[in-house]
Amino acid sequence: MLKCRTVWKKLAPLARSSSTLCRQNVKRTGLNNGRIPTCVPAANMSTGPGGLGGDNLKYTIMVGAACVGSLTYAYFLLKGDQKRYQERIEEITTRSQRSSKEEAATVQSEPPAVEATQTEAVPESVPEAAPSPEEPSPPAAPAEEPAAPAEAAAPSETTAPPPADEPVVEAPPEEAATPVAAPVVEEEPAAAAETPTAEPPEPQPEVVAESAADSTPASLKVPSHSPYLLIGGGTASFAAARSIRARDPGARVLIVTDEPDLPYMRPPLSKELWFSDDPSVTETLRFKQWNGKERSIYFQPPSFYINSEELASAENGGVAVLTGKKVVHMDVRGNKVKLDDDTEISYDKCLIATGGVPRNLQVIERAGEEVMKKTTLFRKIEDFKSLDNVSRNAKSITIIGGGFLGSELACALGRRSTESGLEVIQMFPEKGNMGKVLPEYLSNWTTEKVKREGVKVIAEALVKSVTCKDDKLEIHLKDGRLVKTDHIVAAVGLEPNVDLAKSAGLEVDSDFGGYRVNAELQARSNIWVAGDAACFYDIRLGRRRVEHHDHAVVSGRLAGENMTGASKPYWHQSMFWSDLGPDVGYEAIGIVDSSLPTVGVFAKATAKDTPKAATEKSGTGIRSESETEDTATSPVASVTPLPPVAHKDDYGKGVIFYLRDKVVVGIILWNVFNRMPIARKIIKDGEEHADLNEVAKLFNIHED
Repeated sequence: MLKCRTVWKKLAPLARSSSTLCRQNVKRTGLNNGRIPTCVPAANMSTGPGGLGGDNLKYTIMVGAACVGSLTYAYFLLKGDQKRYQERIEEITTRSQRSSKEEAATVQSEPPAVEATQTEAVPESVPEAAPSPEEPSPPAAPAEEPAAPAEAAAPSETTAPPPADEPVVEAPPEEAATPVAAPVVEEEPAAAAETPTAEPPEPQPEVVAESAADSTPASLKVPSHSPYLLIGGGTASFAAARSIRARDPGARVLIVTDEPDLPYMRPPLSKELWFSDDPSVTETLRFKQWNGKERSIYFQPPSFYINSEELASAENGGVAVLTGKKVVHMDVRGNKVKLDDDTEISYDKCLIATGGVPRNLQVIERAGEEVMKKTTLFRKIEDFKSLDNVSRNAKSITIIGGGFLGSELACALGRRSTESGLEVIQMFPEKGNMGKVLPEYLSNWTTEKVKREGVKVIAEALVKSVTCKDDKLEIHLKDGRLVKTDHIVAAVGLEPNVDLAKSAGLEVDSDFGGYRVNAELQARSNIWVAGDAACFYDIRLGRRRVEHHDHAVVSGRLAGENMTGASKPYWHQSMFWSDLGPDVGYEAIGIVDSSLPTVGVFAKATAKDTPKAATEKSGTGIRSESETEDTATSPVASVTPLPPVAHKDDYGKGVIFYLRDKVVVGIILWNVFNRMPIARKIIKDGEEHADLNEVAKLFNIHED
């Protein structure tokens, strides 16, 4: 068939020219007679007898010569094509056999160690005319074939199954050694297009060895799209993921976090973990609660999550976590984000739960690298591990900050100091511990409590400068005092992480920080914010931003519900708690600011009025309203208020009411537990005229 087609292509021009000449003769004959005949007889084609004279004779001779010439040309052309075809077949066969022999010789010459890493690696015969799509692609020159991206992204024959997807030599280990079998992501074809597809296989052993040694977990495989994208791997993100899955069982949720760990709870980092007797607690991250029960710091074990490469194909959906990746840019119009490795992920709905970053003192930042190396900004698991190691080797640790975190760490390290001889110093600018939260009398009492834990407290301390001398840190205070120490823990607050605000065009609150959101925690039509980074409007207390575990749980849960279409407003009054060891703890709700007027009602504590006893009764170590979901049923009295209660020196247990315009806006339950639903109801009702002494009875607190 191919031969006939070739001959016809050669003869077609001659046939067309002959037909054209015939039509022209017919036309001329008709014009000479003054008309175009409808039928031309054969006699009209000639001017002489027999019809073979004149022009017709010439035409006949020319056509005959053309036919003879065409047949002769076709004969030699077909013969030449047949000869070239046979030569081509012989050449391909010879080259295939030669290539097979060369590859076999190459395999035999390789070292035994390399052969062990290449089980069934080299094919028996790979003709150069048809290179294998599974051949690895060392970066040398740009690919010439249009199929190069698909070939480069295909699994390599030199790796044992499941294959590595992108053995690119120039990429760093975390990018070159991509995880096992997953759909090809968007960035892989672009990267693979820069590599050739027909390079010799000599570099294969080195690439395979590097990939095997530096392979990363499968959860780091980046999907190109996620219906629900959660930025941040903290409490708020996990609560949102669980809420989304509860309302949409088939939902596919992707959590992206710059931390190397799966979602975990932060409170034990400064509380129970420090009181563990297990020397390997920094590895296991398991701790005993005050009630003696053991649990892990992680919300769920790794088996709870699915690999990110399986997310798109998971029949019943699931939650995947992409660790060690940071979102650096948001394209709100395009509904996609860019990671720090230039990978892009598109989404349908997105939650920003980036939390915050610890603040540092400017005097420490300006002090230089040597001082910074001896300073811990406590926030993550790595910080806990690092500080635990420092506390076992250093002779002195100074904690700067008298708030929740600073006081908890001071008490935890103070107890450890009694066994190891570690000197623990806590300094803060306030007059007493927790001076910005507790009323002055209770702050002074708390300071004494911290001292009894083995902590040296330096109040009204303003740091002027920090220097490093003879491998010791020297802290110079503005009043002339000098403190020498081995290590500093800066616990001076949290700065909300709003790095994505600029690229996403989101509004940041100028007073409280964080992303401004509406009542449904929305920053844009398909973007929600939860946790520490959300600045929301409290219908009772005005615009606020809260940095506590319970708020992260509840706001994350509500954001997850709204991402599935619930459209619920955030009316929850979140609580928080702090423990100064197993014997003293408090829970708080609303606005607790020591600058507000307060009324305190106290009573003598019993053995049951401790954090340890409270967790033994409730069975939970995280004293959060989000864990129990109890509701308050006790009525609140409405009578004329009494003057503030006189305070005693021993504050065993009690209730502190914070007032603004004669309305209770905040409550602290001091060594009073499992009564938070009642406190929440008081804040929500906003009673102006209440006998706070009578109200205290609702918490089982009254004056003797």
